[in-house]
Parts: sequence; structure tokens; C-alpha cells
Amino acid sequence: MNQKDIKLFTPTTVVLLIVMAVGGLAAFYRLFFGLGASTHLNNAWPWGLWISFDVLGGVALAAGGFVIGGAVYILNWKKYEPIVRPAILNAFFGYALAATSITLDIGVPWRIWHPVIMWQVNSIMFIVAIHVVLYTTTLATESSPLILERLNMKKAVNFVEKIMPAIALFGVLLSLLHQSSLGAVFLIAPEKVSPLWYSSTLPYLFLVSAVLLALSMVSFETILSARVFRHKPPLDILRGLARGSLVVSGLYLLLKLKDLVTGPGVGLAFNGSLVSNMYLLEMIVGIILPFCLLLLKNVRTGVNGIFAVNMLVIIGTVLNRMNVGIVSMAEHNSRMGYDYFPSWMEFSVTMAMIAFAILGFKISVKYLNVLKLEH
Repeated sequence: MNQKDIKLFTPTTVVLLIVMAVGGLAAFYRLFFGLGASTHLNNAWPWGLWISFDVLGGVALAAGGFVIGGAVYILNWKKYEPIVRPAILNAFFGYALAATSITLDIGVPWRIWHPVIMWQVNSIMFIVAIHVVLYTTTLATESSPLILERLNMKKAVNFVEKIMPAIALFGVLLSLLHQSSLGAVFLIAPEKVSPLWYSSTLPYLFLVSAVLLALSMVSFETILSARVFRHKPPLDILRGLARGSLVVSGLYLLLKLKDLVTGPGVGLAFNGSLVSNMYLLEMIVGIILPFCLLLLKNVRTGVNGIFAVNMLVIIGTVLNRMNVGIVSMAEHNSRMGYDYFPSWMEFSVTMAMIAFAILGFKISVKYLNVLKLEH
């Protein structure tokens, strides 16, 4: 397939536009009437779906940008160059949506710019905020050749490509700090977060799981785009990503088991409560099953097997972020007399952001040289 053959106005596009419209209306309602009227958040649950899924999950899903960008532009692994542009573009969409979610989630959205000039270097929240600003800007710079090529600005393209290793290095440093700092945020609430997730190593666990998700997410996107836009998937690249996932998932499993054994103990994970069951689900779906499947050569070398493992890792890692952000506090907050389940507006805004990212990627592939298809 070439770019001219990609059809924008399809039934799928119409559905995406409807989802975006509903979510957009819900977002405007939140801006005019506040969090209390549009969400089910309360004093015990100041963070809900928008932070746990859109921000924690979205930033993790965007980790492919720094992993593949670092591999290509810093380590000079040219083998992965065909997937670096879509990886960075998807990372940009992920961070842009995370920034939007943060804007909607704070009490006074029009004060979102305050951390840029009102620095508080001793606050982990400031670190998270400034990382979002800096890395979103970095991703926009890394993606700029797509626009510059379209505008036929060859000198600008050449300049950006010359400094790309420096930009990528800055992006990797930012991402390493940001992925881990999101985990560090929850260290300020030891009395709320369940011992199944609370640990001094939580920042490292967030970072390692983000790298695992990056490898799986980029692989998932590569296979999916090959099927949607009808071109041959790069099997050698997919197998390389699968080998990396095997190593990282093994490390992540060891770290999680060490935390469980030396921390709350294995018994807490099997006490039959909602919290323990969600912990086990996260472990089985996101770590144990992918690791065991990747040990099988026929799984990690076949497109269908790799695709299945990718889906497990994506679901499991997003579930981990939801568990840390919401489920881990359920027992404490329930004892305080508070419960939380997202409102339909929270769901609709989240779905709109996902729809925007999908449609945005489709438009980019059609009009920009993302996948390097024929014009």
C-alpha cells in the first residue's frame, strides 16, 4: 500500500470522531462546572482514572520513544531505524494526551503553566510536571523532520538530523527520570498504598516495566500498522524486540518477587481480597505469562506469538498503573468511608484521547513520511 491508497473517511474514522466529540463535550463540562460535577473524585480519592490510566499508563505506553530513539540515535543500532519514526510519533501523542489529562485533573486548569516559572525543586510533583513539559517538547523536536520534509525544508531537516543524537540523549535522560519519578510520587503516601505495591524500589519498578512495555508496544504497533496499511512486517526487528522483552520481563519478575518475599510476604497476595486478586492478575497477565511464553522459541520468532505476548504485556502494565493509582488505596479509603468508581464523563474523556491518538496517527501516516511508504 502507498500513502495515496489510505482512506481517511471510513466507518472507523466516523466512530473515532463521535467518540472524540462526546469526550470533548465532557471535557468542556468539566472545565466549566468543575471536578465535583464531572467526576466521582473526593477528598480521599483526589486522583482517579485520568491520572492512573491517562497519565501513568499513557506515559508508560509512550516509553517506546526513548527506548527506540536511544537505540537508533545513540547506540547506532541501524536495524531498528525503520520503526524509530512511528515510535517517537506515538510517544509524542502519549505525552500530549498525558499533559491534557493533567490539565483537566488539576483543580484550576488555567494555572497549568505555573510550574514552568514557579519552581519548587524539593517537590516530586514539580519534578513530574517539568519532565512532562520538557519531554513533550523534546518529542516534538524529534518528530519535527516529518513536518519539515512535508514543507520541503531540506536545510532544516538536515540540521535537526545532525543534532538528533544530542536530542535523543536528552530525551533518554528525561525519560529515565520521569518514568521512575512517577513511581516515586506514591512513596509520599505509605499509609494509603497497599504493601503489595508500596516499596522503596517502586521508582525502579516503574522504570523497568516501562522499558518492557516500550519493547512490546513498539512491536505491537509495528505488527498492527503492517496489517492495517498492508505492508510486510519486519520480522527481524520483531524478533529482536521479543528477545529484549524476554530479558527485561525476567528482570522485572525477579524484582517483583523479591519485593513480595522481603516485604509483605507471599501470604498477603493469596488472602482472597480484591486487592490481592488484582495483584495476582497483574503478575500473571503482565509478567509471568509473557516471560514463560517468550521462553518458547516458536513464540518469540513468530508474528502471531509475538503479537499475543505484546497484548499481555500492554494489558498487564496498564493494569499495574491502575492498581498502583487506584486499587492499592482501596482498602485504606474504604475504611475511611470513601469509595471510587469513574463517572461516565471520566471514561468518555479517556476514550476520546485514545481515539484522538489513533486518528492522529492515521492522518500522520497518510500525509507525512512516518512509515516511509510509497507516495
